[in-house]
Amino acid sequence: MQTSHAMLMIFRDIYKHFLQLIISIMHHHFKKSILRIGMLCAAVCVGTLMSCNDKKGADLENNPLMTESTLPFGAPDFSKIKAEHYLPAIKAGIEEQRKAIKSIVENKDSATFENTILAYEKSGVLLDRVTSIFFALTSADKTPEIEKAEDEAIPLLTAFENEVSFNQPFFERVKYVYDHEYNQLKGEDKKLLEETYKGFVRSGALLPADKKKRMEEINNRIAKLQQDFGNMLPKSTNEAAVWVDKKEDLAGLSEADIAQCKKDAESRDKKSPYCLVITNTTQQPILTNLENRALREKVYNASIHRADGTNDFNTLPLVVEIAKLRAEKAELMGYKNYAAYSLDNTMAKNTAQVDAFLKQLISAYKPKADEETKAIEEYARKTQGTDFQLQPYDRFFYSAKMKKEKFNFSEDEVKPYFNIDSVLVNGVFYAAHRVYGISFKERTDLPTYHKDMKVFDVLDKDGKQLALFYVDYFRRPTKRGGAWMSSFAKQSKLRNQLPIIYNVCNYAKAPEGKPTLLSWDEVTTMFHEFGHALHGMLSNCEYNTLSGTAVTRDFVEMPSQFNEFFAVVPEVFANYAKHYKTQQPMPKELKEKMLNSITFHSAYALGENLAATCLDLAWHQLASNQIPTADKALAFETKALTDIGLLNPQIPPRYSTSYFNHVWGGGYAAGYYSYLWSEVLAANIADYFESHGALKPEVGQAFRDKVLSRGNTGDLMQMFCDFTGLKAPDAKALLKARGL
Repeated sequence: MQTSHAMLMIFRDIYKHFLQLIISIMHHHFKKSILRIGMLCAAVCVGTLMSCNDKKGADLENNPLMTESTLPFGAPDFSKIKAEHYLPAIKAGIEEQRKAIKSIVENKDSATFENTILAYEKSGVLLDRVTSIFFALTSADKTPEIEKAEDEAIPLLTAFENEVSFNQPFFERVKYVYDHEYNQLKGEDKKLLEETYKGFVRSGALLPADKKKRMEEINNRIAKLQQDFGNMLPKSTNEAAVWVDKKEDLAGLSEADIAQCKKDAESRDKKSPYCLVITNTTQQPILTNLENRALREKVYNASIHRADGTNDFNTLPLVVEIAKLRAEKAELMGYKNYAAYSLDNTMAKNTAQVDAFLKQLISAYKPKADEETKAIEEYARKTQGTDFQLQPYDRFFYSAKMKKEKFNFSEDEVKPYFNIDSVLVNGVFYAAHRVYGISFKERTDLPTYHKDMKVFDVLDKDGKQLALFYVDYFRRPTKRGGAWMSSFAKQSKLRNQLPIIYNVCNYAKAPEGKPTLLSWDEVTTMFHEFGHALHGMLSNCEYNTLSGTAVTRDFVEMPSQFNEFFAVVPEVFANYAKHYKTQQPMPKELKEKMLNSITFHSAYALGENLAATCLDLAWHQLASNQIPTADKALAFETKALTDIGLLNPQIPPRYSTSYFNHVWGGGYAAGYYSYLWSEVLAANIADYFESHGALKPEVGQAFRDKVLSRGNTGDLMQMFCDFTGLKAPDAKALLKARGL
């Protein structure tokens, strides 16, 4: 989570964490008045409970959020913070920020970088602190009390966002500095001025009064719709769980998986002895081993219909209204559509660049995808008969069988070698130590918002403290799906603040007394999210607005995707892939089978991503008068995929329209392409590391100095080129890395 005025125009489009972020992540900036956090939303909900909470928290003197924590580095003191503290502290933070801006505006001296831009950057500390903590919980531990507080907080923040965005006297001072000092400033000062000015412009500061008024209305409405979407989607996903009465119906699952199904049933309403939980993506990993075809179909249908009105949940009315309002917003700003508006502030710059990039990938992907589908269906017919028609819920099952025959390998064979603790300490941390010289020491004296969390000191090669790092890895009903990185505090030399970073995932926790064993995909997810964490922890910037992951969406995923590279570096792999009982390393033969199988049937993963990406762009390249009605939304999805040549029942979008949280609840509207775009950058950087020494400290230090530590302080393409020596990203590296 970042803080920068640049987020004023992104706030409406973000639901953190991201991400991700991100987010993924959700991993962008958000400033003073507004937040960019994993999930940002808005719905008005005023009731008796909130009134009571307001009274309980009204005594600001006893509110632990009102002053910086006395814990190391200002770490949140969750032993003192209660749900009722957030709303009063957010209101106080808004008021403090309002007064700071008023002081800047009323300054009788001519506007300067020092008395306007820097003064603004120094303000908002309280609001940043409170919202960074609060929105961590709205994503990772949304209790009913937190949800109610969020319902009231977001409209307040949205209104304040509009207040700042359209404060004409304030903007006139910012513009005066931009017009008179921009060419004289250097380095971070120049970049801070540029980001602040452009943030106001992209928010509509140059619009005439009538259009500003309409922009405010749009902002408020989108905020509420995103809140509604963000509240409905996790509920619909939880409700879509498939209940199973008999253990024999779970044939094919391992005993560990069956135990997890039983545990998931017990943690819910226990309608039946076993529960198959629906994950956030279209395809469900459990279909890989589930032998019961009728049950596979039931699980798949529960996934794709979780929020399209087939059951009690329908996000499509929200989706089409968000799309229409975004299109209108872009038109107010003088753009053809929302995609053009959004991409203007990215590395890609425009839709033509992105379309050309995607077409290059689609042309390489489609023949491979058709070959894969034909091969899987022919394989299934050997046992199911010549008239067997492969369905999307069959694909993972038969593909896995083919993989096992081809490589004599299954995921269950490798899981015992991926103990979560070993992957973290002996893999993720070990690689970071070898490459960047940093080390990690667990500490148990800092309170957390959930008992499953762990906290680590992050120490530089000279022993100096760099950051605090929190991990929250296990799924629970109060946590949204996915995995992301964000921060309780961002690095800033101006604020004398070390970064306090966290990673959140959704791994199934093993029963008490047993180790949590990960799949290979979960291993790479841990490395991925830690790449984002490194981007935040190794930041070395003057300004909070520019530090850490405060970069464009199509660059922010690069450090995380690149960090997956270290999961397969031989020395790193050997250090963490050890059997949880014997501590023996994974046998060479098994390792080779697993690694050789990674790109087996790899067209699927690229295809589902391409389909989701093109779906996102199709929605956001419509004019406001072209947005379909809710009852036509799925028909539009079908037509959009047909037009681009990606309508393939065998390879559905990774996210369908009705549950595409990145786009309708998160910060990736017209930006989901960023994952593929960043993957190209990551593959190019991985190639550089591989050819110059994957674990060589001097290579890691160069990457740290030229990229990871710099945040958004310079031109991002130039950073990439300076490190790799390339003149431009080479997309062929992505196809090579995916075995295509």
